[in-house]
Amino acid sequence: MFHNSSQNKFWIFDNEHSLEELRCEANRKYRSKMLASLKPGVSESLFLEPHEEEIIFRHYEKRLMDFCNAFKPAMPKSVVGTAVMYFRRFYLNNSLMEHHPRTIMLICAYLSCKVDEFNVSSTQFVGNLVQESPAGQERALEQILEYELLLIQQLNFHLVVHNPYRPLEGLLIDLKTRYPPLENPESLRKSADDFLTRATMTDAGLLFTPSQIALTAILNSASRAGLNMESYMTQCMGLKEDKETLSKMYDIMRRMKNLIKKYELPKPEEVNVYKQKLERIHAEFASTSKRKRGYEDDGHVAKEPRLTEEVGQYHVTYLQNKKP
Repeated sequence: MFHNSSQNKFWIFDNEHSLEELRCEANRKYRSKMLASLKPGVSESLFLEPHEEEIIFRHYEKRLMDFCNAFKPAMPKSVVGTAVMYFRRFYLNNSLMEHHPRTIMLICAYLSCKVDEFNVSSTQFVGNLVQESPAGQERALEQILEYELLLIQQLNFHLVVHNPYRPLEGLLIDLKTRYPPLENPESLRKSADDFLTRATMTDAGLLFTPSQIALTAILNSASRAGLNMESYMTQCMGLKEDKETLSKMYDIMRRMKNLIKKYELPKPEEVNVYKQKLERIHAEFASTSKRKRGYEDDGHVAKEPRLTEEVGQYHVTYLQNKKP
């Protein structure tokens, strides 16, 4: 149950400012650590500013979504949601300058497949990457074994993620059985699904509960279709006499929709500038040649259902005991 979950206890925050503070602190800690360990005279301008990290983060989060959505066999929405949530949680307390998002993003996808029991073999997983060589796969295996535990530790071993997809299904069933004024609840599904996809690309999952996100998706879908479902809130959900709870719920919905509305993908020219800066940081400050591997030229996610980066650059594969 969500109420007793680690997600509710440790990964739901009061407001956006709390999240911004955590990310800024992660940036500051990395800067301080590196400045203390390097020779005097190193300029702080070498490092990424928090807002620059945010731009790179959004770029790689979109890449993660594209990879998951292009995955063969088709990856369930819950697995995609879990992967993205791992990615967001990890970078609340870690800087992109310390752990490259190109490495972390696919480890998040890999781990979410295991946790959500989406059973694909190592061959199938790596088959979604192109141009890999046997040697590259071996290097990838070394990296996944190295970084998987780091990811799990930074998630505080809280691996179960409650996504809004199951509450959405529950609400649609409830509408069909207890809300006769709505003739065809299924007509709300597509727009609601689109809302959940957009919510996944924001901090909504760190600020609101899955049921709140699902309900907002349904009501937003109804609003777009010109339907008034206030009576569902007051009658079916029993909030007619509880004005305070009803008011809080509407406030949550307004905050959530504003959060999603203001989200924008970064401009390509900004991404290119800050990616070059990120690559310089990793090339300059990586402690071993082994870790430097993979921080080479960045590829792109193809429109076809394949990822067009070398597997050696992504540091991801399934464990040996998953081999068919």
